[in-house]
Amino acid sequence: MSQIPAMSPVLAQEQEKKESNIMTKLLGVIAVAAVAFAVAPAQAAKHAMGGCSGANLEKTETAIENMADGDSKFVAQKEIAAAQDSLLNGKMGACGAHLNKAMLATMGK
Repeated sequence: MSQIPAMSPVLAQEQEKKESNIMTKLLGVIAVAAVAFAVAPAQAAKHAMGGCSGANLEKTETAIENMADGDSKFVAQKEIAAAQDSLLNGKMGACGAHLNKAMLATMGK
C-alpha cells in the first residue's frame, strides 16, 4: 500500500521522454506534409500535358482552328483564352489546367 518515493520521479521522466518523442515525430510529419503540399501544384503544372508553354499553346490553338463549329470548339476557345491570361499573369498552374482542358475539348472528350 505504500509507494516508494524514489520510483515516482523515474516514472515521470520516462513519461516525459515518451511525450517529447511523440511530439517530435508529429512535428516532423507535419513539416514533410507542408513541403509536399507546397511543391505538388508547381510540379503538376510543370508536367501536366507537357506544361504551359508557347509551343503547347500554339499547337492547341491550331487544333481548335481545325475543329468544327459547336459547343466543344466554344469551350476550347474559352479555355485557351483563360490559359493565355494565366500565362501572362505568371500563374503557371492555372495556365496548365486551362491548357489541359482546351486540349481535351479538341479531342471531343
